[in-house]
Amino acid sequence: MTMAGAANTSHNLMDRLPPVRGEYRENVPLARYTWFRVGGPAEVLYLPRDVEDLREFLRAADSEVPVTVMGVASNLLIRDGGIPGVVIRLRGAFNEIDQIESGIRAGAGALDINVARFAAERGLSGLEFLSGIPGVIGGAVRMNAGAYDAEIKGVLRRAEAIGRNGVRHRVDAAALGFRYRHSDAPSDWIFVSADLAATSGDPARIAARMDEIASARNDSQPIRNRTGGSTFKNPPQKRAWELIDDAGCRGLRIGGAAVSEQHCNFLINTGAATARDLETLGEEVRRRVRDHSGIDLEWEIRRVGVNGDTGKDGQGGVE
Repeated sequence: MTMAGAANTSHNLMDRLPPVRGEYRENVPLARYTWFRVGGPAEVLYLPRDVEDLREFLRAADSEVPVTVMGVASNLLIRDGGIPGVVIRLRGAFNEIDQIESGIRAGAGALDINVARFAAERGLSGLEFLSGIPGVIGGAVRMNAGAYDAEIKGVLRRAEAIGRNGVRHRVDAAALGFRYRHSDAPSDWIFVSADLAATSGDPARIAARMDEIASARNDSQPIRNRTGGSTFKNPPQKRAWELIDDAGCRGLRIGGAAVSEQHCNFLINTGAATARDLETLGEEVRRRVRDHSGIDLEWEIRRVGVNGDTGKDGQGGVE
């Protein structure tokens, strides 16, 4: 279903949704929320007030209504036709961060960097690597996010999630089957909080490590561009950026999308890209790497929604 069609049926969708204490908004443009600054609208955007509001929504909502969770969209590509069904954004109560006996308890909507800063301000060590991961804690748990020689699986003690049926699940890290950029968590779980291990440390050394990470990101990544973070996962014993560079893709362009000259595993919206441009460029990179090395790169960026009908999608050819 295209979002043009979804817009015509949005009123019918609202009629099928249960009452909530949070807020529903119809036909909400999502591009402004994404790091790529592309993508179509949400048929309905739902902003739950708190965990209980979210739980009641999931318990009462028609199971046939598509539900998509969106954080700060730092590693997300929303297609030009937008997202049918309900898009959930966790904010407010979901952004809370607290110190607990074993370390830190963070809401799923809390920014990774804010969790790192919160810990640093209290002289707690072990979470500095989160300052180098764009995104929120819920997404970090979902994909076992990592950077600078550390991953969520190394610090997660337990997490809480709500299933599509409204049932709460409290699980420890071992139950999530973490692997490289992957967890075995059921696809319909929505993470709402995580307990992260941290230990007392030297505030000066913690601050120095975070400064080191910030400097490394600034030197090696196009963080001032409209990008979506690392595009592809590193294959075993390989680096995605090296494979992309060896295949001659550095600076490759389709329409308004380009492979970063600074870091080949980043796609950039140069200003006028569509989601179709970016996804098409990513697939072209995968094709060239496959032809050159025989390795099939796997997307790390999550791609959601439906394709649009704009004449610009995928236009412009390869440069």
